[in-house]
Formats: sequence, structure tokens, C-alpha cells
Amino acid sequence: MSTLYLLHKPYRMLSQFTDSQGRATLAEVIRAPEVYAAGRLDFDSEGLLLLSDDGGLIHRIAHPKHKQPKTYWVQLEGHITDEAIRALKAGITLKDGPTLPAKARRIAPPAIAERDPPIDPKRHPLTSWLELTISEGRNRQVRRMTAHVGFPTLRLIRAAIGPWQLGDLAPGEWRKETLHAPRPDNAKQPRAVPKKAKPKNAKPKSAKPKSALPKGSDTNKARAAKAAPKRSAKSRGPKK
Repeated sequence: MSTLYLLHKPYRMLSQFTDSQGRATLAEVIRAPEVYAAGRLDFDSEGLLLLSDDGGLIHRIAHPKHKQPKTYWVQLEGHITDEAIRALKAGITLKDGPTLPAKARRIAPPAIAERDPPIDPKRHPLTSWLELTISEGRNRQVRRMTAHVGFPTLRLIRAAIGPWQLGDLAPGEWRKETLHAPRPDNAKQPRAVPKKAKPKNAKPKSAKPKSALPKGSDTNKARAAKAAPKRSAKSRGPKK
């Protein structure tokens, strides 16, 4: 069994338990022995963060090769256009290469607590919300993607990781799930490669050939004489 913690990480909190610079850490909102974050969420981002005491589970969730889709609610500067949404869906080219196609759609403001501190409406009078699902994990990827299509990110909330949802968790709240994951010793063993079956009616390999004796030996001469056909009386020449 493995224990998984689903935490709503607040804004301006590190995805770790200690910090030498005195910034807010996970130790302020969750106390659980020997748990570690499965992946990370930026200091200035909010939303779902998964933690576990099972290293194998953390690897399966966080490693890029498993491609767990991640869904974000993004508050943008300005009203995002259909053209920008189409570009995000198709994939765009960032400095570190092209992105994979994403799921993107315009949404109403989600029912979630106001950020602390809130976004200043005087500085940002026009905003819109986007739901974006990606299967990559590049550094600050969502922010770079929305800026690339002309709509900078003002607020970023992770709503889901694979099948796990943020739900109604308030900032700083968490819930616990118990997973019945298979242990490594229950993993399937590789199959042995079967030996090639001998075809039916296969002739058995003969031992050493009968003529393996040295040429010219008496035994070989006797055998040769025995094997030679006898001449019939008719074929014999006249007696001298």
C-alpha cells in the first residue's frame, strides 16, 4: 500500500519542506513523516501538488516518460482570441523547441478562493480564463506558451494531474488517499525463450561415416570387394 497526499499549494510557497532564505515552505501546511513532492509547482503558482512516502509512486507520477497530463486554469492579461487558442492546440515553438499539441479552451472564472494578494484590477482591467492541458513538464512552460501567443499569465492554478483532481480543496488544505499499488517483487518475470523443437521425421544425425578408416586398409579393401557386383557367367570371356 502507498499513501498519496493531495495538497492545494498556496501562492508564494515553495514545493519543498525547508528553505535557507526564509520563504514559505510545505512544512507550514502539511505534517506527514517522510513524504516528498511528486514533481514541483513554481513559487508563484497555485493548486494541486501530490506528495507520497513511496519513491516508486513518486517516480511513476513525476517522470516525464510517463507523460501524466496536467490541467491548469490560467488567468490571462486581455481577452484571449480563437486564433491564439488554435495555436496552443496545434503546438507552438519556444526557445527550447516545439511543444506538443495541447488541449485548450476558454472557461468562466473557476469557483476558487481569491489569491492572496489578489490581482490588481486597476493594473489589469481586462482578463480572461483559459483551461490548458499539457503532457510535458518544461520549466515555466504554461507561462511561456501564453506569452508566446500574446496573452501573458497573471495567475496559474494547477487543477489536475492525471486522474487526481484539486476538487474543493482550499489553499493550504490537503486530503489523503491510500493506493494499493503492486510491489516490485510482484512484477512479471521475463519469459524464457523456448528451445527450437525438432521437426517430425527428422533423420537422426549419423555417427562417424563407415569409411572413416584410413584409405588402403585391408578392411576397406574387403568392404569394397563385397560391395562390387558379381559378373555373370555370360559376361565372362572365353577360357584360355
